[in-house]
Amino acid sequence: MSNSTTDSTPTKAPPQTDDASLSHGLKQRHLSMIALGGVIGAGLFVGSGAGIAAAGPSIVVAYTLSGLLVMLVMRMLGEMSAAYPSSGSFSAHAERAIGPWAGFTAGWAFWVLLCTAVGLEGIGAAAIVHGWLPGTPEWVWVALFMVVFCGTNLAAVKNFGEFEFWFAALKVGAITLFLVLGVLAIAGVLPGTDSPGTSHLSDFLPNGGNGLIIGLLASVFAYGGLETVTIAAAESENPVKGVASAVRTAMWRIALFYIGSMAVIVTLVPWDSKEVVEKGPYVAALDELGIPGAGQLMNVVVLVALLSAMNANIYGASRIGYSLVERGQGPKVLGRVSGGVPRIAVLVSSLFGFGCVLLSYWRPDDVFAWLLNMIGAVILVVWIFIAVSQLRLRRRLEREAPEKLVVRMWGFPWLTWVALAGMAAVFVLMAREPDTRVQLYSTGAMTLALAAVGYAWQRRRARG
Repeated sequence: MSNSTTDSTPTKAPPQTDDASLSHGLKQRHLSMIALGGVIGAGLFVGSGAGIAAAGPSIVVAYTLSGLLVMLVMRMLGEMSAAYPSSGSFSAHAERAIGPWAGFTAGWAFWVLLCTAVGLEGIGAAAIVHGWLPGTPEWVWVALFMVVFCGTNLAAVKNFGEFEFWFAALKVGAITLFLVLGVLAIAGVLPGTDSPGTSHLSDFLPNGGNGLIIGLLASVFAYGGLETVTIAAAESENPVKGVASAVRTAMWRIALFYIGSMAVIVTLVPWDSKEVVEKGPYVAALDELGIPGAGQLMNVVVLVALLSAMNANIYGASRIGYSLVERGQGPKVLGRVSGGVPRIAVLVSSLFGFGCVLLSYWRPDDVFAWLLNMIGAVILVVWIFIAVSQLRLRRRLEREAPEKLVVRMWGFPWLTWVALAGMAAVFVLMAREPDTRVQLYSTGAMTLALAAVGYAWQRRRARG
């Protein structure tokens, strides 16, 4: 493996990443929008409703706490990805810092998560279109979306970048408009509306500590998808600059889009309104403002968010798979590159996602439910690998290549340990709740199985 370059590398020169055979067709504008749009997922638009119903106005505290944890994780990941750009991202960092078994475990667990998410997002997108065209079967729409985004990812990487650029632009525009309207309404200057003041915030913890815990767990998993920008950076014109820019702006993006929108929603709408869960919190807030056609408008935005996530997850899964194979940790066929794209990895990732869709129809109560539980806490496992890897690599970088520390983790090593303690606390909270306890155990079983296989493979390779 070759090491990465620093920021002094000329923009026109091919960046020296661990992925020499991949193209570098993503421009800085693509990477900037992927980073910006990556924080605005379907989980924010739809999944946040259940969190609000459980935590009430304290959902703002839940999103703030989990947001702080995510900021620390992204800063750690940014430090390593700027020093060692790779499409394997945290998987490659874990291998470098801990050992091949760790890269194997983190990489393949995340691959399963992304591929399954592709299927889930396809199901969600198809349900929205089916609502508009009830005479059409949902599976046809899922198949159509799969073909479109599989085709997009089979072509040059710049096509993926263009799709994500415009998807992200629409999402950012929609949520910015929502925030502007909400703030104007709260201030009492939006025509035709009266300011609710703080009337909806009086019962801040309606369900006590348990409600806040449920809201906290919901908010943690709503932040998934931020890692894509560090995977995509390896195929950009200047990976180091791209990662550094994306990570440095993560704080205000999380604060504005997640925490800001939760604050606006719980101020405008009573937390116990049925519409918050049934229609989604954003639709409920727009209905409260009397915005005509709010429901259909937000359905379009949610559809775009789901399609964007499908596109990004096929891309991310194919690159993680490719990186694993390049490091000798998977079937060699997945590592074949044509036109700068790992096309076999794209096809396999897409087929796995569509297989999940079929399972949701054929075996919804056993196999599909087991699969969903298995990926339930994968993102937390990945974050732990990121934190441990950063603890190890930072010392090594300071000794061997301090010039590569373009992005530095704040308050090292103390804040890294704080982040690890936060992750451990989330695991404990998951073990307390019956619904998330099953996910925790299922993910733990998959992680242990992958770690055992990865360790056995590592030992065999060492003997060879």
